Amino acid sequence: MPEAPVLLVEDDPADVRLIQRAFGKLPDMIKVIRLTNGDEAVSYLAGDAPYENRGTHPMPRVVLLDIKLPRRSGFEVLEWLRRQTTAIKRLPVVMLTSSRHSVDINRAYDLGANSYLTKPDTASQLEDLALRFQEYWLSLNELPDLHTGPTAKAPR
Repeated sequence: MPEAPVLLVEDDPADVRLIQRAFGKLPDMIKVIRLTNGDEAVSYLAGDAPYENRGTHPMPRVVLLDIKLPRRSGFEVLEWLRRQTTAIKRLPVVMLTSSRHSVDINRAYDLGANSYLTKPDTASQLEDLALRFQEYWLSLNELPDLHTGPTAKAPR
């Protein structure tokens, strides 16, 4: 069975291209699933249509979440996720955003973010960030079991 993907929730096409290019240069192939808004992220994570088939739309290992998203902000997605009564609430969330404002950093951690990264200024810095992300989140870090506990579908 293939490794679970990384879920990237990012609406800026230029940032997506840079992030996907950086992940594409990693030594180990990592599947990155991209969603463009907060409502899509919640539907995907909840397993709502059109994402109900977990064979086609597997649960991610980690979510990379921007703050400024259409329809539902990254903060609202994170808040929704941490309110769940199923094991999905354990899913690691790394905020990946351009904001360096302490109010945003503090809010992300207050809502249960596992990490907060600011988008680098150059492609080479982004490649370095992707490599370090892979080393820590996908190699060293012990990921939670998202299958134990209540099996009820996550409510919207």
